[in-house]
Amino acid sequence: MTTPHPFFAPGGVPGTPVAMAHRGFSRDGLENSMAAFRAAVELGFRHLETDVHTTADGVLLLFHDETLDRVTGGSGRISELSAETVGRARIGGSEPIPLFDELVTAFPDVRLNVDVKDWNSVNALAAAIERHGLHDRVLVASFSDRRRRAVLKQLSRPAAGSAGLVSNALFVLLGPVLPGSLLGLVTGRALRGVQALQVPVSYGALTVVTPGLIRRAHRQGLQVHVWTVNEAAEMRRLLDLGVDGIVTDRADLLKEVLQERGDWR
Repeated sequence: MTTPHPFFAPGGVPGTPVAMAHRGFSRDGLENSMAAFRAAVELGFRHLETDVHTTADGVLLLFHDETLDRVTGGSGRISELSAETVGRARIGGSEPIPLFDELVTAFPDVRLNVDVKDWNSVNALAAAIERHGLHDRVLVASFSDRRRRAVLKQLSRPAAGSAGLVSNALFVLLGPVLPGSLLGLVTGRALRGVQALQVPVSYGALTVVTPGLIRRAHRQGLQVHVWTVNEAAEMRRLLDLGVDGIVTDRADLLKEVLQERGDWR
């Protein structure tokens, strides 16, 4: 068996499901805040899922949306605002938007699954990974395969990566019709530098996470992580299917499910 990238086995414990707190953990809507990340870490989570955007003056922030409008009292596109202006916004009316540097220094043992939301953040994220030596602590994700590759290409040594929308679609749609060796040839270039397929349970009418998908991914040396799963029964079903990781808003429930299965580390 191939040794997993260190991102997947913090503390040197390979083979257990990767439990990821989606934008931290907050029942009060304080997503991507230091309060939410702290709550997840205090539950015992060692993998946090988050997103990055970059301000007009080059400051890398942890925030999901292009604009401030949905979760703060502010407004405007982050890429068009200064860090000073964004710094006055409050998530849920109370929490400041964290800097990327703030999170990685506050929790030096935590792994970060980082979704690169815009091209403005490519250089800033690559520079931050280099500056903090985060190559073993980050997985670079993006719906855009080109953005993910652009970050990884700038790094002095490899970091983990997950497939983008096109790469995932190729694997999901061609997998059932191509022999394994041919599937590897067809998708090999698209999945270069990729260690994980991070996918929803379904996409429209298409069921994405099936025993066949998991089996084919494992044959190619890929993990399968499923987002965003918030019900205990569905967590159990997916773990029984053999998925390698779950991303959830309900970190408390996922911890309970993994504890009852003897898979909480």
